[in-house]
Amino acid sequence: MATPIRTSKVSHVLLHVSDIERSVKFYTEILGFKESDRNQLGMVFLRNGTDHHTFGLVPGPKDATLAPKDRYLTFHHMALEVPSVDDLFKAREFLTQHGIKFVFEGRRGAGCNVSLEFHDPDGYMIELTCEMEQIGWNQSARPHSMHRPAKSLEEAVGNPV
Repeated sequence: MATPIRTSKVSHVLLHVSDIERSVKFYTEILGFKESDRNQLGMVFLRNGTDHHTFGLVPGPKDATLAPKDRYLTFHHMALEVPSVDDLFKAREFLTQHGIKFVFEGRRGAGCNVSLEFHDPDGYMIELTCEMEQIGWNQSARPHSMHRPAKSLEEAVGNPV
């Protein structure tokens, strides 16, 4: 069976880091990313275009510099953009037929994007996503009160942003 999944770009990548503020400073002041948002877990979402985030930083534990780097300072996930929620429904069906178990589906918070999340064969987290919030002329992300989390694709469609 040929795959129905057609990604158009790498949407975003997140890294675990040992010092959030040091990393934010590096990626904004040295590499030119702009900060879009932060969430209640301490994650920082950065952008280099109009997508709410193209890159993100996830805090490791406070002792991450002393803890095993392979446990705390690692790749968090890679998100691949698909054209629409309909494509996510098709991907969900296809991946389910191939025995892929989902870690999450629906809409979380920052970015308001709709997603399917699962592991690749080596355990790396992969996210298929669409409908990423765009940062407009005012350079401001949507308020957290407007994120509308959803725990399924159906709920995300039924409760749009």
